[in-house]
Parts: sequence; C-alpha cells; structure tokens
Amino acid sequence: MKLLLTSGGVSNQSIRDTLVDMLGKSIAESTALCIPTAMYGMLPRTAVMTWRQIAGQTPTPMVELGWKSVGMLELTALPSIDEENWVPLVRETDALLVCGGDVLYLHHWMRESGLADLFPSLGNTVYVGLSAGSMVMAPHVGEEFVGWKPAAGGDSALGMVGFSIFPHLDNAMCPDNTMADAEKWAARIPVPGYAMDDETAIKVVDGVVEVISEGHWKFFERQKSEP
Repeated sequence: MKLLLTSGGVSNQSIRDTLVDMLGKSIAESTALCIPTAMYGMLPRTAVMTWRQIAGQTPTPMVELGWKSVGMLELTALPSIDEENWVPLVRETDALLVCGGDVLYLHHWMRESGLADLFPSLGNTVYVGLSAGSMVMAPHVGEEFVGWKPAAGGDSALGMVGFSIFPHLDNAMCPDNTMADAEKWAARIPVPGYAMDDETAIKVVDGVVEVISEGHWKFFERQKSEP
C-alpha cells in the first residue's frame, strides 16, 4: 500500500501532484472510499463535522478533489456484514480517504473490522490519511493524543511506519500544537517523529519516506534514554 499521510488533507498543488503520481492516473479516472470512523470517537461535538467531511464541505480537502466516484466505508458496521460484501470493494478501489478524529478509536475499529488485516495485500492502493487518519499508521501516537481509551490502555497504533506524527503544527485552531508542544511530545515518544503543518504531507512508498511541503515541518530523531 502506498501512503500519503497529511495533516490537513490535499491542501495544495504539491500534495495533489504527489497524489496523482501515486495513483498513476488522474483523480478524475480514480475511485475512492471515504472512511469517516475516527470522527465518531469525538462525539457528540463532531457529528456535524463528520457529515461535512463526507460531503466535502471542510477546509481539509479529501472527498471533493474530483474523483470518478466516492463511496463511504464505515468501519463500525463491517463486523456485522459478510466480508464478500465489502472486501472486494476495498480491493478494487484506487484510494482510501481516511478522515481525522480520534486516532485510537480509529485504530480500534481498523483492527476490529478486519480492514487492517487487508492492508499488506493492497499493493496498488493509495492510502490518503488526514490527521488521525495519518497518525494511526505510527507505532505510537503520544500521550497528548490519547482521547478515547482502548481497554488495554497505552498509545499504540498500527506501526506500519517507523515514525510518529504531530499534526496541525502552529494551526490557530489548535493552540496546543505549537513547535514547543511538538518538542515536548517528541521527547516522550520512543520512535522518531515528524511535526508538520497543514500544508505538509509524508509520502511512503516501498519503505521510502519523502516529505512534501509548501509549509513548515520538523523531523525529530529518536530520543536516547539515559543509561
């Protein structure tokens, strides 16, 4: 699976051009599935925002890019549905658009639904993450981003990449996402990390990591523990 991990969606031309390159064809020729599940982990306050994300009415472009078709895949529903009714759809889709919200809630339902089990076999699929949808690919998210708490506790996520993500850097709507906050976050996580603003994305293909940015970001090396 090819990963395009964004903080604020496909927010500028550089990120859009990267997406087209990863798809290997135009967006207008490509199909997508929107996964809004992470939003529900923040209810009740985000019910309206969930609908707006699905409808393409937010400042974080994902659904409204001009896809050939867009469907919705709700992970909380999948355990009650026969796999033959949704697995082929996922395999045939060009891109998965994974919305933001609560990252550990999203992680739980990716595991519970069986979607995460499909990821290793989706070699040509482009995974486009938005905020929590990007963070869930990390080994750890950091205690700052623990909202919904899994039964086992902790801050572990999928671990499909070897780094963690601190999104929405210096966003006025996120007063706790300053560079100083990112530095404190990075000092506590046990893996390298990227702090990035909403004009930045991380491309990961075949293990090769590339930062795509028209904004600002910072890479934090893994902190060495004291002997």
